[in-house]
Amino acid sequence: MNQNPIPKALVPLVVSDLNSPPSWRTVPILPPLQLADGSARARQQTAVRLYYDTSALYVRFDCADRDIWGTLTQRDDPIYNEEVVELFLAAGEDTPTEYAEIEVSPNGVLFDAWVQNPTGDRAEMVVETAWDWPGIRWHAQRVDAEKRWWAVLALPWVGIVPDGPLPTILRANFYRIERPRNAEPEFSCWSPTLTEPADFHRPERFGMLRIEE
Repeated sequence: MNQNPIPKALVPLVVSDLNSPPSWRTVPILPPLQLADGSARARQQTAVRLYYDTSALYVRFDCADRDIWGTLTQRDDPIYNEEVVELFLAAGEDTPTEYAEIEVSPNGVLFDAWVQNPTGDRAEMVVETAWDWPGIRWHAQRVDAEKRWWAVLALPWVGIVPDGPLPTILRANFYRIERPRNAEPEFSCWSPTLTEPADFHRPERFGMLRIEE
């Protein structure tokens, strides 16, 4: 029996006044991130919140981090080799064969790419780092004295539905790569990918987000 069902969540209601977005404090937090193999909760937790309006999906990560660091500085640098939060996202209910990969480091460096993953096999996967999410906005802030950092993303819908209406179902996963310099790294997921070593590119394990009108 599968002890790690694919999670499902409701994205909060559309904001009626686009000039007055909700306070992040009022947006529900997704369930705690789990280790990639599904064996336990992550030791250093990440709170993930999201809501939407007619123009974009908004995501916030709040990270407990006893050792915040990063050396890379340029967009699309391989920040996944350091410390990051990540979001993989596709429109529709089916297991995606293509999806967006978005990452942010504690220092505010962005990595965005379009992934073609038709079989779920890394040997056949193509990552297009030249792709940029149209109109993306992001910000990250370190609070070293409190051993935490946070990142916020605004993802215009045109990035995943360039010609269509807002999707009612999204396939998504939210991740954290935590690499303390004096301990083993920790790979955590909203929907555990059930892999050891950790492999986030398992689209069949993406959770489902339902957009409520």
